[in-house]
Amino acid sequence: MSIMRPLNHLRLGVNVDHVATVRNARGGPHPDPVRAALLAAEAGADGITAHLREDRRHISDADIERLMAELKVPLNLEMAATTEMLEIALRHRPHAVCLVPEKRQERTTEGGLDVAAGHNTIAPYVRRLNDAGIRVSAFIEAELRQVDAARSLGTPVVELHTGAYCEALPGPARERQLARLQIAAAHAATIGLECHAGHGLGYETVGQIAAIPTLAELNIGHFLVGEAIYSGFATAIRRMRTVMDEARVAARVSL
Repeated sequence: MSIMRPLNHLRLGVNVDHVATVRNARGGPHPDPVRAALLAAEAGADGITAHLREDRRHISDADIERLMAELKVPLNLEMAATTEMLEIALRHRPHAVCLVPEKRQERTTEGGLDVAAGHNTIAPYVRRLNDAGIRVSAFIEAELRQVDAARSLGTPVVELHTGAYCEALPGPARERQLARLQIAAAHAATIGLECHAGHGLGYETVGQIAAIPTLAELNIGHFLVGEAIYSGFATAIRRMRTVMDEARVAARVSL
């Protein structure tokens, strides 16, 4: 039975990378990120995100194959703009691909992809993915020049990096980061791009982001996997879904 979504529904994409991180720490099959993805969908996730890295530190090629075969909700494949990853995306044809920066030594994605500086390098990948019918987004900083550059590349979607907002102390510093995100999201909508956001979001930080009316989707992973230790994965996702929905409704009422 399909779930009825309210008007102006803010989608929740659940990233299962760090379920695979825990699995790989022991080297066995448990916990299974595909099982976690199916559970997330049952709990209210609108889509699943998985980052296939060059060094396969968490998600594996076999995980992507199983996710494509078993998921009933869209798969968003995060990947670097490399020939190897392009070939994998074209072979599996996920619903969406999000182009992200990738450094071998980083623990997680650090900052947005500089699509303004890397325009000519990234453009062929965007073109090939678009031609294959894969929805392309670029994970970028909340800067107008990056939003404009993403549009010039032909990506129909941008995802704003919320890490600086989440890491800022509550008060003026966080409010400045929130304003950057609000301005970038509004600009994206003005120039015809769908706008998503993610990185570092938790129960305490998601409300103000969810209230941004021009955002269509939030992608959240590490926090939910960590919270699952205390409350269970499905419970953590349902609570996040509730916090997002309440913030979106409150924002509409206040207008």
